Amino acid sequence: MTEPGEPIDEALRRLDDRLGALEASQSRTPVSFEAGGSGAGYRLVAELVGGVLVGLGFGWLFDRFFHTAPLGLLSGLLIGAGTAVFLVVRTATAMSDAEREKSSDQSSKGN
Repeated sequence: MTEPGEPIDEALRRLDDRLGALEASQSRTPVSFEAGGSGAGYRLVAELVGGVLVGLGFGWLFDRFFHTAPLGLLSGLLIGAGTAVFLVVRTATAMSDAEREKSSDQSSKGN
């Protein structure tokens, strides 16, 4: 709090420092894909398998509630597989872009 005899400029400076500290503590760290080759591979495989399994699960639930077996399961499999492939391609593209940016930053520092 501001002391009664404290100048306004000093109080504003302290408030600004506290606000900066709060923003720094709440800022998100950027996602790093530098886990190594095997870590990145496991992540892609997990996205692929997870997407297919989630699609199968939703298809099974659809069949269970609406008695449309096996159409819901097959549709869930196709939708899950398509979504999983989309996610894997998106993640691989982000990894590739991050690696390309990293290599261009290192080459520009070397000049």
